[in-house]
Amino acid sequence: MAIKDAMLVLRTYPTPTTDGFIASSVGLAERLGCRISILAPEILIRLPSTFLGNVLIDIPGMAACEMGKSAQNASVLVNLCSQLAEKRGIPHEMIKERAPIGEISLLIAEYGRLKDLIILPALAGDFVDQWDREAVIFNSARPVVLMPEGRTLANAALKSVGVAWDYSRPAARAVADAMPILERAETVHVVTVLNEKVFDITRKTHEIGTYLARHNVNVEIHEIDAAGQHIGRVLEDFANKLHLDLLVMGAYAHSRLRELVLGGATRSMLAKPPVPLLLSH
Repeated sequence: MAIKDAMLVLRTYPTPTTDGFIASSVGLAERLGCRISILAPEILIRLPSTFLGNVLIDIPGMAACEMGKSAQNASVLVNLCSQLAEKRGIPHEMIKERAPIGEISLLIAEYGRLKDLIILPALAGDFVDQWDREAVIFNSARPVVLMPEGRTLANAALKSVGVAWDYSRPAARAVADAMPILERAETVHVVTVLNEKVFDITRKTHEIGTYLARHNVNVEIHEIDAAGQHIGRVLEDFANKLHLDLLVMGAYAHSRLRELVLGGATRSMLAKPPVPLLLSH
């Protein structure tokens, strides 16, 4: 399926999304030839009525101040994104929403179900931000591109795209969801990490190359021995060595308790994406 409508999510609180993330995301939309929906959800703080607290420390005033910061950030970010989209001739729309902090990820997932692609900023080392990313990935049923802040797509180039291939259903889903991107890449590097887990299959790695070639994808196949290293570290080293612009992989979990049983590669890459990362579940 072609990517016709992508949703660009801008973080408004507590730390606003960077200009670099916006430029890279808009550039990716331009590269894909799709329209963008800009969602910059403002935080909503609901407080119980407590007379003593209101008198002593003005809790409502503090809440209003924080919501004001979020609203101001949203206004600035949306204007910047809109101006950049107009400059590049990209059709776009703004989605205005407010929600409690704990409900924003589900709000994003709900809107994302009617989009072809969701683009999210990714803060390394932020547990709350990581949890929100997981919630979007596992609830939206849509491919999600995580843009690590500080290391985004240079001019939305898609010269070198990687695919983490382990024969699984999530990996196959990710390849299918990413096909419009893979077809535009100069080179697609498919990597299978050996001696890291048992593959319960009879097919061979090179067959994914045959499949992609039928879609006019210029593909190279790589098999790497984990040699005792963690799968996340192997994929990170691979991405850095080949200077990948994007890495495609399936988001793997065993059950609804994803915070406890995320696949090893999924957990490590979600926590700290080494490059822009397309995840699909």
